Amino acid sequence: MAFNKRVKIKSLLEGDFVGQELTLMGWVRTKRSNKNVSFVALNDGSSINNYQVVADPNIISEDTLKRITTGACIKVIGEIVASQGAGQSSEISASSITILGDADPEKYPLQPKKHSLEFLREIAHLRMRTNTFGAVFRVRHALAYAVHKYFNDKGFFYIHTPIITASDAEGAGETFKVTTLDLKKPPLHEDGSINFKEDFFERETNLTVSGQLEGELAAMALSEIYTFGPTFRAENSNTTRHLAEFWMIEPEMAFYDAEDNQDLAEDFLQYVISYALENCKDDLTFLDKRASEEEQSKKADQRSEMGLLDRLKFVTENRFERITYTEAIDILRNSNPNKKKKFQYLIEEWGADLQSEHERFLVEKHFKKPVILTDYPKEIKAFYMRQNDDGKTVAAMDILFPGIGEIVGGSQREERMDKLTQRMDEMHIPQEEMWWYLDTRRFGATPHAGFGLGFERLVLFVTGMSNIRDVIAFPRTPGNAEF
Repeated sequence: MAFNKRVKIKSLLEGDFVGQELTLMGWVRTKRSNKNVSFVALNDGSSINNYQVVADPNIISEDTLKRITTGACIKVIGEIVASQGAGQSSEISASSITILGDADPEKYPLQPKKHSLEFLREIAHLRMRTNTFGAVFRVRHALAYAVHKYFNDKGFFYIHTPIITASDAEGAGETFKVTTLDLKKPPLHEDGSINFKEDFFERETNLTVSGQLEGELAAMALSEIYTFGPTFRAENSNTTRHLAEFWMIEPEMAFYDAEDNQDLAEDFLQYVISYALENCKDDLTFLDKRASEEEQSKKADQRSEMGLLDRLKFVTENRFERITYTEAIDILRNSNPNKKKKFQYLIEEWGADLQSEHERFLVEKHFKKPVILTDYPKEIKAFYMRQNDDGKTVAAMDILFPGIGEIVGGSQREERMDKLTQRMDEMHIPQEEMWWYLDTRRFGATPHAGFGLGFERLVLFVTGMSNIRDVIAFPRTPGNAEF
């Protein structure tokens, strides 16, 4: 078959191959025929663009032409010739077509018509064959590559933190348990509680919610590290922003303070988004058009003022505004939406946990640029964040983007043993279970910082999709673990 001799459509569209005999392989998007010739739109996933195959019924048998239906997989050998039609400069004149895989048009669900995203989620095993999802997953790949390239070029080391852990980094308790015990007859203590000493790890374990704590351990030896791996939250939430399984990027840096942390996060976000703009032009142009059409179906007050490409350039071309949580509360409390009670959650006093509507107001209406919010009340933040001298706030930061609100959360970490253990006691986090984490403060402690970025949230922002389930190949959500 000589599969390795095939030329990818992306390469074909970018070069000049007219006059050469080539082999193409891909899936049929559409076929139209007249008495003299059939035109087949072929796609192999390398590009959002199809390539036209011209099939002469005097050369290609009638039986083969009948089997060329939407979804079928074919191999085409032929000469690349200048195209007579509009849309592309060349096409392939087929000298032979081999059917690699049939697709019964009566049963194949992806016929050439508009399918709803809800329907496509039900056939997630096939949805990557559509233009929308092909574009999303090519962009996702480019962003993942850019993440690794950015940190590698800066001298960071990639650490694989454990997927199975005995800690709940956030202290939220929404974890998936990991066990090999017989669920029908688990071993019990005398008081009726489960005896996890009989379990595989001889203790209670769960899927990780974050690689941060282990990442800190590595940063205390290697200085600058990052993690990029799957994380899991057993939160029974069916919103467009939540997944039970998602990927997190978590850099941790020794010898960094809060300002260094903000500088790195801003530079990192601008780099990876610029990389996508530069390397995914066709896909982002398509997704920009798609997002614009979706906006038109929304109520006027819910529409974004910027198109997708405008939003991406808005982030890459503007310095991020840096303000404290206290300054943000003052701005929000005195804002028109708050005074006129248009916010769903009114801002009345310092200490309120900001919602997406508040974050978007600051970015899209007030500053008209991305915002880094700093110095949050310690009562609404995690135990490991460094306490500020005022006794009320911590050296935390959230980065806010247009259309999406918070995209990054991070902080300078608390390196002072007395302050850390005091906060753990206040939040009822047992010190004996975290002895290994506390050792990094006992032995050679140093100021250090880090942040977390939910990768799907980044992909959501860059692709302009409106539901996080549409930027991961096989979404895991409450009641759904298909495929």
